Amino acid sequence: MPDISDVTSKDFEQLEEKISKSNRNVVPTHDFEDPAELYKELIAKVRRYHPNGDISIIEKAYNVARKAHKDQKRKSGEPYIIHPLCVAIILADLEMDKETIAAGLLHDVVEDTVMTREQIAKEFSDEVAELVDGVTKLGQVPLDADKVEVQAENLRKMFLAMAKDIRVIIIKLADRLHNMRTLKYMRPEKQKEKARETMEIYAPLAQRLGISRIKIELDDLALKYLKPEAYYDLVEQIAQKKTERDAYVQGLVKEVRKHMESAGIPATVEGRAKHFFSIYKKMVNQHKTLDQIYDLFAIRIIVNDVKDCYAALGVIHENYTPIPGRFKDYIAMPKPNMYQSLHTTLIGPSGTPFEIQIRTYEMHRTSEYGIAAHWKYKESGEGATINREEAKLSWLRQILEWQRDMSDNKEFVSLLKNDLNLFSDTVFCFTPTGDVKNLPSGSTPIDFAYSIHSAVGNKMIGAKANGKLVPIDYRIKNGDRVEIITSQNSKGPSRDWLTIVASAQAKNKINQWFRSITKDENIQKGQELLIENARTKGIDLGTINKPKYQEKVLRRYGFHDWNSVLAAIGQGSLKEGAVINKMEENYRKDNPVVLTDQDVLAANNPDAPVDKEHPQVAAKAKKSKSGIIVKGLYDVSVRFSKCCNPVPGDEIVGFVTRGRGVSIHRTDCVNIINMPESDRSRLIEAEWQPEDPHEREKDNFLAEIHIYGHNRTGLLVDISRVFTEAEIDIRSMHSKTSKQGMATIDVSFFVRNRDELSDISVKIRQIDSVVDIERA
Repeated sequence: MPDISDVTSKDFEQLEEKISKSNRNVVPTHDFEDPAELYKELIAKVRRYHPNGDISIIEKAYNVARKAHKDQKRKSGEPYIIHPLCVAIILADLEMDKETIAAGLLHDVVEDTVMTREQIAKEFSDEVAELVDGVTKLGQVPLDADKVEVQAENLRKMFLAMAKDIRVIIIKLADRLHNMRTLKYMRPEKQKEKARETMEIYAPLAQRLGISRIKIELDDLALKYLKPEAYYDLVEQIAQKKTERDAYVQGLVKEVRKHMESAGIPATVEGRAKHFFSIYKKMVNQHKTLDQIYDLFAIRIIVNDVKDCYAALGVIHENYTPIPGRFKDYIAMPKPNMYQSLHTTLIGPSGTPFEIQIRTYEMHRTSEYGIAAHWKYKESGEGATINREEAKLSWLRQILEWQRDMSDNKEFVSLLKNDLNLFSDTVFCFTPTGDVKNLPSGSTPIDFAYSIHSAVGNKMIGAKANGKLVPIDYRIKNGDRVEIITSQNSKGPSRDWLTIVASAQAKNKINQWFRSITKDENIQKGQELLIENARTKGIDLGTINKPKYQEKVLRRYGFHDWNSVLAAIGQGSLKEGAVINKMEENYRKDNPVVLTDQDVLAANNPDAPVDKEHPQVAAKAKKSKSGIIVKGLYDVSVRFSKCCNPVPGDEIVGFVTRGRGVSIHRTDCVNIINMPESDRSRLIEAEWQPEDPHEREKDNFLAEIHIYGHNRTGLLVDISRVFTEAEIDIRSMHSKTSKQGMATIDVSFFVRNRDELSDISVKIRQIDSVVDIERA
């Protein structure tokens, strides 16, 4: 074999093209092609799957993008419009909808030209503008900004946009694929930076979405720039035996096709060579040289239905000798990205191992297009398929949960890269009820526990595998039946667990638990929040923050000392506004405001100066029928939102609706937290009106809680007894039990205030087998 240094880069590119050509799924475009010709190619591709549709939106997007990028050039010297055109062609290869292709043409106009998001929305639609904005990086980044921080913020923005519309990431992947194809024009350090980001984030994202068409090429291109010597050495070694190998594969294809015809199974049989990164990954993970890896190619059998898949498998195993332990049934147990196939490795006629993959045509389409197939089915109205595709997004919901839990950008990026690691394999195991769990290779019972529920992980004290007790650092194997032993007396996870677990989800949940117990910092933060809240409400904290009023708060919320209250506020589990309201309410009972005629007149005169000694005079003088004081408004139409069901004592905020008055929400309501910036201007300050205790007892407010626990006989009876003893009527109760035996019970009922709700929650927590309670 000649030394790798003797071969020029041009020679390597020719070799690479020769090997890859037959396996390439997304057709590449050549450098410096005429934009007009590329546009014709785009329209021809779209017409193949939209033969009669109106594609004027694509033509309009092309003209707008061409005008916006008119004088711009890429690093290669080509007109900039070639890049968005190539991105649109990749999207057309995936058979994406017209709006996505239009957004692909426009994806750089906001970032690189004077055109704004608002102009795109006006020219096209809010849908196209949202897609373009989701792909656009954050602007105005300081020159001295930390690269990891910038990368993290851009990723956070992209994932939030993905949560609204998954097409954002499909456009981003097409954009990244074309950038990787033209990476040779960038500086070497930039090439490595982009290639590393592609391998760590974008290729795994394509894999998670099941888009193998893009994932395979991103893998190979990233390897080419990150490990050029290993890559070209691999190219050269594979090229030397390509002719011989091709002849062998074609012989096998003919043989297998003959066996299918003899068995009467209609099937498409084709040969497929493994791509470079797949071979390299196998060499690294198994510590082997290329000569020691035999399955460099696979035979693919595509049949009409699942029944034929297993029938074809029987025919293959009858005619070839299967290698023990190399059969995988991804039809019965799909991969997380919903990939389905039967994989089996066999001994060929000449003693050389080869792999066969058996799947249906629908499975093949899912493997090639992944989540992108969703929009083709969407247009044809096949709703059942859409629901199956939605299962691929469970990992996205997990990432969004990490975003909410983490303020540290570097920790977020580290966790994300760990979760998306392309070199990690997976292990399948079972719950005691037979449900399948898919975990990273090297996972322990701790990872398994947190994959079920964080409460199970936090209360874990031991585990069993296949009915036998195992240590918590036991490495789960394929097919293990795992059972977690929990205890209400558990003190929570150990910091040592962080060095044992393999999954990013478990690490995040353990870190989250420890953050919740960093009491000193939370105490200081809680004190600051109390001061700020009192200042905002015009209340003198020194006046109401007395031991006897603190005692009322301690007794009502079940804390042992004042520092625990401050820690709970700093942690976020107790609202500072609720504590201030409670102390201020008790202070007013001891120090009632005596209203004079002058006070009443002043309260009804908006121009009169505020009485500093009696800051609540206006509120006392004007009794709102709803029990809510809304800043600047008197006795306005108020309704309580059903999404969070606020009760007296909760920190609340008003939202000015269109034509239905003011809607009152808890400040921790998910709809308020995730409210778009454009709607935040309609938020208005609101608070509970201090009332006579006898009057308040007449009012009841709807509350709802979610109770989580281990299912057992009598659990519902015990929960109902708590409400009966408290003389609280249950409005509704719904329960369901998961395959893991975790019961979820949703209860809605009427309470007078937050204190009564807290009392009920404390009593329910004391019930045996109850693990956790959440406010709805």
